[in-house]
Amino acid sequence: MTKLEGKVAVVTGASKGIGASIAKHLAAEGAAVVVNYASSKQGADRVVDEIISAGGKAISVQANVAKKAEIEHLFTETQQAFGRVDILVNNAGIYEFSPIEDITEAHFHQQFDINVLGLILTSQQAVKHFDSAGGSIINISSIVSTLAPPNASIYSATKAAVDVITKSLAKELGPRRIRVNSINPGMVETEGTHTAGITESEGRQQIEAQTPLGRIGQPQDIAPAVVFLASSDSAWITGETLYISGGLR
Repeated sequence: MTKLEGKVAVVTGASKGIGASIAKHLAAEGAAVVVNYASSKQGADRVVDEIISAGGKAISVQANVAKKAEIEHLFTETQQAFGRVDILVNNAGIYEFSPIEDITEAHFHQQFDINVLGLILTSQQAVKHFDSAGGSIINISSIVSTLAPPNASIYSATKAAVDVITKSLAKELGPRRIRVNSINPGMVETEGTHTAGITESEGRQQIEAQTPLGRIGQPQDIAPAVVFLASSDSAWITGETLYISGGLR
């Protein structure tokens, strides 16, 4: 029997990159997966097709996680399709690096609205849909929450907020058998990092030189840990932050 047989998982920002890998790994372990996306319907549908082709269950649902009405729609669609919710992976997020001189109100609010408010609104809805057996919330944070690189003050601050929210919600929701943990990846090669030119930059070389395992990550380095935190294998783990960064601190 697979680890997540009969479970239903919602993965935000799952049309590509880390989110897509998480969705496919959860499905491979038996979960029915809701592949959320903000704008890339084609990417989300591709992930769904791959899951179904492999014998799994999945649907795609559009929703901007920073908008409460759209999050309510996401969970209504989930309930209609699969009848329950057991796992939430808060993966949706954005990043933009900027020196202090160039930070604007828009720069600040865009990142905090998606990375922090979006995570809170989505968790709020998930909690309403978990049954008496509880559930598992896995937040995708980042090593920047503690590494705090230059030109990333706002992005780092959003991920530091995610870490604190994780710990606070774990204490708040534990009595309801809802576990809350976070995964903090190092630099991971995705479509987004290629588009931003990060994976071909000197910054990548510097990161690799500082990383004990000598390379940046891949989406499939992150997804198995999400499966672990979603499953009963981690039944007595909550409020934890798991760094998956090749040893970089």
